[in-house]
Amino acid sequence: MRDLTSFTSWNGAWSELSIAVLGLGATGFSAADTLTELKADVLVIADAASDNRIEMAEVIGAALALGGTAEDQVAALTAHAPDVVIVSPGYPLDHPLLLWCRENDIAMWTEIELAWRLRDKTGTPAEWIAITGTNGKTTTAQLTAHILTTAGFRAGAVGNIGVPVLDAIRYPDGFDFLVVELSSFQLHGMPRMGGGAISPLASVCLNLADDHLDWHGSREAYAEAKATVYANTKVAAVYNRAVPATQTMVENADVVEGCRAIGFGLDTPGRSDFGIVSDILADRAFGDDRHNTALELFTLHELQQRNFGAPHMVANILAASALVRAAGVSIEALRAGVASFELDAHRNQIVVVSGGVTWVNDSKATNSHAASASLSAADPVVWILGGLLKGVDVAPLIAKHANRLKAAIVIGSDRLAIRAAFERHAPEIPLFEVESTDTEHVMPRAVEMAHGIATEGDTVLLAPAAASMDQFRSYSDRGEKFAAAVLERVGGNDDGASSTTATVPAAD
Repeated sequence: MRDLTSFTSWNGAWSELSIAVLGLGATGFSAADTLTELKADVLVIADAASDNRIEMAEVIGAALALGGTAEDQVAALTAHAPDVVIVSPGYPLDHPLLLWCRENDIAMWTEIELAWRLRDKTGTPAEWIAITGTNGKTTTAQLTAHILTTAGFRAGAVGNIGVPVLDAIRYPDGFDFLVVELSSFQLHGMPRMGGGAISPLASVCLNLADDHLDWHGSREAYAEAKATVYANTKVAAVYNRAVPATQTMVENADVVEGCRAIGFGLDTPGRSDFGIVSDILADRAFGDDRHNTALELFTLHELQQRNFGAPHMVANILAASALVRAAGVSIEALRAGVASFELDAHRNQIVVVSGGVTWVNDSKATNSHAASASLSAADPVVWILGGLLKGVDVAPLIAKHANRLKAAIVIGSDRLAIRAAFERHAPEIPLFEVESTDTEHVMPRAVEMAHGIATEGDTVLLAPAAASMDQFRSYSDRGEKFAAAVLERVGGNDDGASSTTATVPAAD
């Protein structure tokens, strides 16, 4: 195994390395593009790729090994004799290529580790703010970056949000802050010590619920991956007081001396916390007299006027506030940032209000935790759910919210498991299924069913609690098809609600 300890700068001897990149999606291509720019000998191995990506990989000078059997891919990797392998997120832990790397003692890095090692390309590296959690990562990352930008800093939201970190660290003008959204897949492969271990200015695990258990193998392994976000944090390790597991993660983390544990929650804040006093969101962590006083951030009424009043959104705002205050943002700039922030498409997006029925697109609710937050904000609900469950049991979600359901409409490949859960825990709820597997007909049929059920005062909610890749390109594709079907079926607003949809970079 080659000694890679010196490869911690853009200016290292990368041209001496033979490197394989597994995957040719957004992160895989970004890794290949970066490494060919550094003159490394790069081979990309992937099951498949778009014609555009294949053409671009050939243009930048990367060798390609596409398709073939697992044996073919292992043979290509063996022939390339890599010093290090860059593994795109989501590769199964028992994939033959990863097994080959372990058997041959070959270093495996995520694109996040590679980006950390190369972060000095444009001079002084940006400070990183690391965000993970089962739900709310993207919203909190976008809000954090937006507040930093409003405060006058050069900031970008990157990582699992859809913008590869490797693209950001090569941005010519550089950044002051990179707000890095990290999935459990990315965190699993990241070291907690050594030259490739990130050391964020501030970090947070927003929450923790069962997700991706089919990939990680157990909830303990999933939680352990999430806990990596806190390693080496310098200023503030932010945790959710309502989720004791996140506090335990902080207590067990090896952080930089002087790093503070900062709690957030919807209850009264302690002396080093963010929380709510009466109806006021308050900072008791960064004031001059935090033992005796709290700094007012916003009122709940102000957030409700912006449609930010749902409990999960208030929690996201408190978490983002803690992160940006750790970065030195003033209360005034924080307030201005929240006041001008707009929620992402496909996240609790009101498509239309017609005939007294509110149609809501929360296609980004790709797991039970996110769907539960959406369901908690509406009653009664005609619920559209289903897709790829990723090994998660939806029965607790159904049991928890059965009393607010008027009906449920099930889509996707895992309908049988969902139907069985309803039969056990909510047999009284009318249940309908869209049996079509034709992508173009799934949402029109689901909307048609919902339109026949919903009456004035109801909410029709697309909150799938499942990934989208069985029938759609992404959660954004699923959300766009839902919104289009709604507008086709019920027309425009008649109750003053706004109707907008947008394509956003997305992956389940």
